[in-house]
Amino acid sequence: MPGAFGARYRRGVTDGRIRISAMAVLDPKDLEWRVSRSGGPGGQHANTSDTRVEVVLDVRRASSLTARQRSLIIGRLGPVVRAIAADTRSQARNREVALERLTSRLAAALRVEAPRRATKPTRGAREDRLRSKRHRSDTKRGRSRPGRDDQE
Repeated sequence: MPGAFGARYRRGVTDGRIRISAMAVLDPKDLEWRVSRSGGPGGQHANTSDTRVEVVLDVRRASSLTARQRSLIIGRLGPVVRAIAADTRSQARNREVALERLTSRLAAALRVEAPRRATKPTRGAREDRLRSKRHRSDTKRGRSRPGRDDQE
């Protein structure tokens, strides 16, 4: 089923650019990649391979974002957004995971909720509410001790 902007979009890399949402696309040149050795226990492979990946986006310098997108991201995530992945033993897979994490954080920061429109409860809803309050009141009144008037 098509979305509001035609065919559904997918986050990820398309046409050499990184799609964050229907309206936001990142240029890979805006990203800074760092690799280092993963921490934790491991054998000879873990001690010599740079498998931990960190991807950093300096939002102020990102040429592919609009001013509104920049202000939303900076307001919610700060001027520098980073994602780290050291989940697997493969640097290539960790690059994919880090990029997925970064794009999902950016997509969440760019999401704007529709403003709530105040509405009045319907007449039936008001009547139902009052009816249930009366019923609850009667139930509680029935639990009380009998008074002098009730002991005849």
